Amino acid sequence: MSPPAPALGRRDLRTLALASLGGALEFYDFIIFVFFANVIGQLFFPADTPEWLRQFQTYGLFAAGYFARPLGGVLMAHFGDRSGRKRMFMLSVLLMALPTLAIGLLPTWATLGHAAPLLLLLMRIAQGAAVGGEVPGAWTFVAEHVPAGRVGIACGTLTAGLTAGILLGSLIAGAVNRELTPAQVLDWGWRVPFLLGGVFGLGAVFLRRMLAETPVFEELRRRRELVQGLPLRSVLAGHRSAVVCSMLLTWVLTAAIVVVILLTPSLMQNLYGIPARAALDANSIATLALTIGCVAFGAAADRIGATRTLMFGCAALGASVLALYLGVARDPARLPLLYGLAGFCVGVVGVIPTLLVQAFPAPVRYSGVSFAYNVAYAVFGGLTPQLVGLVVLHSPLAPAWYVVALSLLGVLSVPMARRVTLRAAGANALA
Repeated sequence: MSPPAPALGRRDLRTLALASLGGALEFYDFIIFVFFANVIGQLFFPADTPEWLRQFQTYGLFAAGYFARPLGGVLMAHFGDRSGRKRMFMLSVLLMALPTLAIGLLPTWATLGHAAPLLLLLMRIAQGAAVGGEVPGAWTFVAEHVPAGRVGIACGTLTAGLTAGILLGSLIAGAVNRELTPAQVLDWGWRVPFLLGGVFGLGAVFLRRMLAETPVFEELRRRRELVQGLPLRSVLAGHRSAVVCSMLLTWVLTAAIVVVILLTPSLMQNLYGIPARAALDANSIATLALTIGCVAFGAAADRIGATRTLMFGCAALGASVLALYLGVARDPARLPLLYGLAGFCVGVVGVIPTLLVQAFPAPVRYSGVSFAYNVAYAVFGGLTPQLVGLVVLHSPLAPAWYVVALSLLGVLSVPMARRVTLRAAGANALA
């Protein structure tokens, strides 16, 4: 029996706390858009646009951020593998703060006409490029700081920090809708969360100045084992199975986060007539439960193994989301309880980063995780809002069945995940 992994030290805990807080602030900047999608659709497109087309166009702007993620992710990962994780970790949050501030100041259709949605599109592309480097960089950063047997809790805690950004967005969106009238929100209130987000992002830049480079990267540099040439070329040439596996797991992650956490509040309003305030309050409960779930599933990964935790967690995710949509259809008063349960089960996404960082050897880890995660998220995360928005017109349960199908995919991916992580562990041991 192998000895237990050492506990997280004071420096590990400080790194996790600062990285998680900075990640929360940056992720808030990226997702606050979705909580004001209905208002943005009214302001940035002509008033005579049909409702279904306005919703489709607005979600298209939201999706643009996902489509831009691979570009930013690949570029930042290249320099992260070649010159250091910390530099890119600081750059990503700065590149997020500036366009978020700009969105809060943008003129609308009434002032600029067609130029208004085009400028908004450019800002979403900039945000997407920034978050493309942030998320895989954050997972790589914390995984390389902690002892090997604590990667699960480290990645789970970091992911909890990212989801706390969603919770912060939900709370601020709820506060704006509670304290202001619909007319005030439409007039100026929607700008406040974006302006706050820009300030939050600049604060995160300051926090990350206090972090140190990862010991793994420092050791690679000391031994002169940094990857030569293009890291992405090495990933595609020698780690294709890891790329495919990571993409499949990211698809599962997108189904859980995009459908259950980001889209469900709007879907509940449109499908069952639930007031915006009630839907956002329930979303806050679900996102808080998700944050707790990420830590719980991450800790379980260290105790019983990441693949086993993934298998049980995906089964729970599919069942809980189906129960949410069936239960609310019968009795809308069940929304807070069922949404909270589903949110906790979405916490299985806290295990997926552990498998992603363990799928690639250290010299190309950042590039491997970034390419697989961002390309998959751009395709699956970017198309999911439009797909769900169309199919839900034919079946109110379509979002739930989509999550069930992807949960099954997560279970079926377990054997492949075991193979690629064992292969990467062997490569690290030989290095």
